[in-house]
Amino acid sequence: MYGPLVHFIKAIDRIPTRFNVSIMLFMACLISYMLRVNMSVNILAMVQPIQSSAKQSVPVSQSNIAGESINQTTIGHSKIPDYGPRYNWSSHDQSIILGAYFHGYLISSLPAGIFAERFGGRNMVGLSLAFSALLTALTPLAADNGMWATIANRVALGILGGFLYPALHNLISKWAPPDEKGKFVSALMGGTFGTVVTWPLVGVLIETLGWSFAFYIPAAISAIVAVLWYIIVADSPATHPRIRSEEKDYIEKSLGDTVSKSKLLPPIASLATSPPFLSLLVLHFGNLWGLYFLITAAPKFMSEVLGFTLAKAGFLAALPYLARSLAAFLFGTIGDLLRKKSVMNVTAIRKSFCIFSHIIPGLFLIGLIYIGFDPYVCVAIITLSLGFNGASTMTNLQNSQDLAPNFAGTLYGIINFVGTTSGFISPILVAHFTVQQSTMDEWQYVFMIGAAAYIVPALIFVVFGSGQVQKWNERKQTQTTTGHEHT
Repeated sequence: MYGPLVHFIKAIDRIPTRFNVSIMLFMACLISYMLRVNMSVNILAMVQPIQSSAKQSVPVSQSNIAGESINQTTIGHSKIPDYGPRYNWSSHDQSIILGAYFHGYLISSLPAGIFAERFGGRNMVGLSLAFSALLTALTPLAADNGMWATIANRVALGILGGFLYPALHNLISKWAPPDEKGKFVSALMGGTFGTVVTWPLVGVLIETLGWSFAFYIPAAISAIVAVLWYIIVADSPATHPRIRSEEKDYIEKSLGDTVSKSKLLPPIASLATSPPFLSLLVLHFGNLWGLYFLITAAPKFMSEVLGFTLAKAGFLAALPYLARSLAAFLFGTIGDLLRKKSVMNVTAIRKSFCIFSHIIPGLFLIGLIYIGFDPYVCVAIITLSLGFNGASTMTNLQNSQDLAPNFAGTLYGIINFVGTTSGFISPILVAHFTVQQSTMDEWQYVFMIGAAAYIVPALIFVVFGSGQVQKWNERKQTQTTTGHEHT
């Protein structure tokens, strides 16, 4: 019974352990986003189309009472495809459901880094994946019990998801040698690739099996990855049961004294008065605004404004994330090369790459307003905008590792806490502008706000940001030695 599992473990142990860990970081991010973003497409098949608010809708079966399911309706003389029960959730209701995940995410992301630094990241990530799989499988049942049950399910899923990224940053600080840290941070782009996989997948599942299977199948995949996570990953090289001693020694020696072996309390007062950290916080908020806006709104925009089918909208809406994934590795390679050749110092790299990660994406969103109503041109511009944002692996996604390796999880938890507010603000904003109708005239305001959210934080970071280890990284030393910085 255990033969195949034993052979699998022996096979992966032939590969350097830190490489296996980086692959699992990628997979954890992929699964996290798979369970996060599937609702953006699924909800289009779970509700009555937007035309029902403008035209008389005639239900075929059940009464049209808010929250009740409607298996099939007719609008005019055309039938709505039967992908499963449909619920009479208004545009505002849908924005609350889409934003519910981020309310839960907000609750846990702030303490998640502290928990990871105190108790280790392995269990936090593993349990998050396992219970997230369970909640995703229960989503159709929640929907049958009404809008508020669905919201509660999504909030709980968000709470579990909020623990993930701070815990992953904690693991990176323990597993990644300095020369390989860019590659480890690029593994966090697994989330972006998760969007690439999920939207086309659920679009096809909805049109072939119905929307309930667009929850069941991602849940099953998540459960499998959770099992693999516990087999492959440990909190640190020192606690991994199968790592080779020479690899363990290499990682620990390369990290030196930038990562303390003792458990330190985060320097909250220092963070609150640190311009480099505060500018990073603003930069990360701008990045997540652009990212979460497209996660929650792109399928709606491509389906309702550009007129694509659900399957095609899911595929086209995933293209920007594929571009972001590929660009992340490209920009990461260029940034690591610049650092290795000493062409630019770390601070200069972080600031200059903001041009690609934030300013150019913002300019593309502005261009989208004036480009005209050509569906494929719009898709191309959105793809370029998010593609250039892949350079965030060299800016806000890596900067917490620069400022304080000892508290990388805590720093990322804090900036993610603030940045996640954009995840439930942007759906409300979209609903506000599109409540009457969903056309390019309404969406231009949404794109203009998104452009400002990209560009303004980048300018703030260029002025106040830093790529140097801060003196409060090692609190014991700052109490006895002032002005000393680890390099």
